[in-house]
Amino acid sequence: MAYGITIKHDHGGKRLEMQCPHQNGLLYVAPSQGSWVCSEDNLHAHALAGFFKELARLQNPQVKELMQRWGIYYRERVVEREEQG
Repeated sequence: MAYGITIKHDHGGKRLEMQCPHQNGLLYVAPSQGSWVCSEDNLHAHALAGFFKELARLQNPQVKELMQRWGIYYRERVVEREEQG
C-alpha cells in the first residue's frame, strides 16, 4: 500500500487504510443504527462526520486534548444538497 489514505469498498461497508512511514492503521466503517439513512456509497463520510460531530459535542477535556495532540479539529458545516442536472 502506498502512503496516505486508501478507501476500499467491502460488502456491507468500507475500509480506510491509513499509512505513513511512522503509523499504519485500518478503520472499518459498517452500516449501523446511526448510518441507515445514507447510501452505501457515502456510508464512510456519513459515519465519520456523525461520529466526529458527536465526539466534539461531548465537551470532554480528554477527547479535546487528544484531538489537539494529533492536530485533528472538527467543525460541523451546513449540509449542501447535490445538484441534479
